[in-house]
This record gives sequence, C-alpha cells and structure tokens, in this order.
Amino acid sequence: MITKDELQELFASTETYRIERTVSTTDKDKFGEAVCAFANDMPDSGKPGYLLIGVRNDGSLNGLKASDVLLQKFAALRSDGNILPIPSIAVDSFSFPDGDVIVVEVQPSDQPPVRYRGRTWIRIGPRRDIASPAEETMLAERKARNFTTFDARPCFGASLDDLDIDLFQHDYLPKAVDAEVLAADDRPIERKLESLRFFNSVYGLPTNAAVLLFGKDPRRFFPGAYVQYVSFGGLDKAATILNEHPFKGPIVRMLAQIDLFIETTVARKRPVFVTALREETRTDYPKAAIRELVMNAIMHRDYQGNAPIHFYQYADRLEIVNHGGLYGRARPENFPNVSDYRNPIIAEAMKVLGYVNCYNRGINMVQDELVANGNGKAEFSFRLITAFEAKVALAGKGSEEKLPDNDPITAEKLPESGTIDGTMALRIIGVIEKEPFVTMDQLSERLGVARRTLVRYMNILQENNRIKRLGGKRFGHWEIVG
Repeated sequence: MITKDELQELFASTETYRIERTVSTTDKDKFGEAVCAFANDMPDSGKPGYLLIGVRNDGSLNGLKASDVLLQKFAALRSDGNILPIPSIAVDSFSFPDGDVIVVEVQPSDQPPVRYRGRTWIRIGPRRDIASPAEETMLAERKARNFTTFDARPCFGASLDDLDIDLFQHDYLPKAVDAEVLAADDRPIERKLESLRFFNSVYGLPTNAAVLLFGKDPRRFFPGAYVQYVSFGGLDKAATILNEHPFKGPIVRMLAQIDLFIETTVARKRPVFVTALREETRTDYPKAAIRELVMNAIMHRDYQGNAPIHFYQYADRLEIVNHGGLYGRARPENFPNVSDYRNPIIAEAMKVLGYVNCYNRGINMVQDELVANGNGKAEFSFRLITAFEAKVALAGKGSEEKLPDNDPITAEKLPESGTIDGTMALRIIGVIEKEPFVTMDQLSERLGVARRTLVRYMNILQENNRIKRLGGKRFGHWEIVG
C-alpha cells in the first residue's frame, strides 16, 4: 500500500493514467469505472493505480471525514459483482490537517479485459474512456502470457467448429457485454471470444472454459464433464435405483436443466402428519440451498479428472461429491470463510448467467435455508482428500414429525379396523417414505415390532387410505396415499 509521504507527492502532481481524484463519496459508477480502468492498465506499466477520495482536482483536500462505513463501501467495490474479473484492491485512509483521504489502490489484472457492468474501461492519459475494439484486442492478447488456471489454457485438439457459436452469441454474450457496446462490435468471432477469455490468439485455439461452457460435445475433451444424478430407494448404494439421469452437454445449457430438475424433482413437496387427521405440506429440500451446492460443485470441480459430479439422493439424505477437493487458499480449518477459484473464468460465466453470486456467502445462505426448512445444517467432509463432499439430511427426520402419543388413530376414527398409536403410524409411514421397497421383515426389524402385530398395523393404514401396496410381494413397493 502507498505510504503517507508518497501520497502527499500525488497531491501536487497532475492526473495521469495512474491517478484519479474525486471529492464525491456517492458516485458508485464513477468509482467502479475508475477501478476497472486501473485494473486494465492499458499502458501495461505493471504499476498500481490510485483512486483518491477527498482530493480536489487542484490537489487540495475538501475536509472529508473517513468513517468505517465509507471504508467498507469502497472495499465492497471488489466483490459487488459489477466488476469482472474481480480486481485486486486495497483500501486505506490517511489523516491530514485539512481532512482525511481515502485511497483505493488497484493492482493491474493478470486476466484483462476487466469490465464494469459489461463495459471495458481504460485510462488514456489523465482521462477515462471505454476501450475501442482494437484496444480490447490488445488487452485480450496480453493475458495470453498469464493463462495460469486450467480453464484459461488453450484446449489442444479443439477448434471453433467444436463450439456452439449460436449459444455463445445469443445466450451468453448479451448478458456479459453492454448492449450498446455489443451493437457497435463488428469484430470477428475469435476476437469476441478472446475478449472474454474464451479464445487464445497465440495458439489460435478456444480455451478449456469455452469448450466446457459452449462446446458441442465437451465430453469429447473432458470425459468427466457431466453431473450424474441417481435416486436410491434405500439408505445406501445397495438399494434399488428409483431414478437416474446424467446431465451432459455444455455447462450453459446444463445449468438451466439442473435448475429446473431440482425444482420439480428434488425439492418436492409432500404431506406430513401433524396429527392423525391433519397434514401440513413440507419441502424435502429447499431449492435455493440444493441449487447453490450443485452449482458450486460445477464451478469448483477439477475437470481434468474422468469421473462426473455425483448427485445422489437416498431415502434419508442427499450427497453431492465433486472431484478436486479444496483449492488454493481454502483449507479445512478456514472453510467456508476463505474461498478460492480453481476455474475463475467458469465462475465468472456462471455469475454473468445468474447462477452463483461470487460474494463468498453461498455456504452461509445454504445453511440458513436448510435450517429454516428443517433439514439441519449441511455436513461438509474433506476426508476424501481429492474430492469435496456435501451431505444434506431429509427435512423433518427428527422429532418434529412425530405424532403426539395422545393422538392415536382410534377405533372411533377407524371403525372396523382396530386401533394404532399415532406415533407408531408415523414411524411406519416414515420408513416407507424413505424405503418404499422395504419388506415386512425389514420393517419389523426397523420398528422393533413383532411381524404379526405389524401386519395388523399395515392393514389398518391400508384400509384407511394412508398407504397402499403396488405390485406383488416380491417386486412390489409401498406408496403413501395421504
């Protein structure tokens, strides 16, 4: 960070490509554009730029008082989602007799062009302006020397013919770039892709990110680039498979498919007995939380492996496993407070499409949603070393779904069928809901009830339309009616 003596020297100098002064503390667009321009470092100086708040154009101070709220406001420019890729900035304040000065120090980005709300801003001497197509190309070419992450590397063996260009131009580009800029952009498709880090001009190849996001067949280059959903009828993989579906294809299309699937299949609503005669509708898993976990798995996984993301649904829980484990600065001891991006270009694209927030608060949101829905907090396991595992319990597994002992299904309520205690009724229904293919012997063992007694209970529940049997004794299964 700049020192106080160095800062005083800047007061007397004229504005250059590295300095911008302002007395405003509310013009968010001006601040965002300035940070974006400094991060792009058009002259390629490799030196940081400085936004000085509380300094007039003539170098005098305007008597600003730097509060914690103001400092937090300027620090938030980094991660509010408007500047992508996320810039590296530092914020500090300095006190002088004539007032305080807030300094936002911006480091040159190693992945230009950087955009603020879809526009690429640069410094041209003392002024700020939108980059021309030629200037954007220069910025994009510069990053070729910096492709350090897997998704930024050229995809050897691929070509533009392997990309769904219509998907890029119609589904992604309008969300990533300002409409006015897009309308005036007549560059060839290679340059448009390159400006968003989807094409490497040095090698003349699309990047790995481009193939994964927009490829006609990403698995041709990355065999594990898909999500495998499996629903099991029991508590482990030995149970009967009720449903399975692989989500394949370019990530841009896959995200929309998974989003809809979670809403219609995983986050299903079901009746839950509050008393023997009253039900409430509950959700097995909250959509927002499960969506966040699956999207994080897609964003953070190691695509160099050949195994898919495992999205497994058991009778009592969900398990999501993405291969790669924690990355970079993230460690088991600091998770989830510290995050890092294995695939920053893919992360940026998912942010542009609205599937992730990139504010490092997704896990906190997940836990809040799960607790509010009755699932309890998700469990995250690092024991697999090379993979990251998340487990979410089925909502209402605990005592909240138990019927009160003093509210039995009585002979008066169920004439001609005998009686069954309300708690036992719920226990039977709970096991069937988790394991519809459970046998009478297994059910008897799980409940600790004699088989003869259990048969009587099952008859009571069937005669009163609580459960029904579909199929024969050997291959049939139980279904909850209401």
